[in-house]
Amino acid sequence: MAVHVPKEFFITSGHATSPVSDLNAFDLALMKAHISEQNLVAVSSVIPDGAREVEIREIPMGTVTFCVLSQMRGYSGENLAAGIAYTYRKDGHGGYVAEGHLHGNAEDLRCELKRKMEEMSRIRGVEFGEIHYRVEELSVPQDMYGCCISSLVFCDFH
Repeated sequence: MAVHVPKEFFITSGHATSPVSDLNAFDLALMKAHISEQNLVAVSSVIPDGAREVEIREIPMGTVTFCVLSQMRGYSGENLAAGIAYTYRKDGHGGYVAEGHLHGNAEDLRCELKRKMEEMSRIRGVEFGEIHYRVEELSVPQDMYGCCISSLVFCDFH
């Protein structure tokens, strides 16, 4: 059995609009986040022991790319927000990611993500270090589709 344990990850995000469709807005948001040319595979939210955050990496086109991805799509006049929160455990054994999205603003989403991280800490009985956030928000213009994304992208595997 092949085991793929990430050694590194990066954080990215983007938002975009399209007059054609929410899919096209999503595609453009991925382009702005520099992850549009990969085959994204959504994974749950565990940062492995020893994995470290790095700057955005260039990933070859077509690569199967594991990520925690938050997205929110909408239409004309809607306010959108998508984001992630991530942290390491204080005991040094890896970390966790929470994703969220809503019709609303970045501050409301940040509060929701904080509550999610607090609950993750509580149910595991472990203390978390500083929580980091990456949240995108967008007020979709009239007669347009919009999308916000935020992602933790795993790279460089054992």
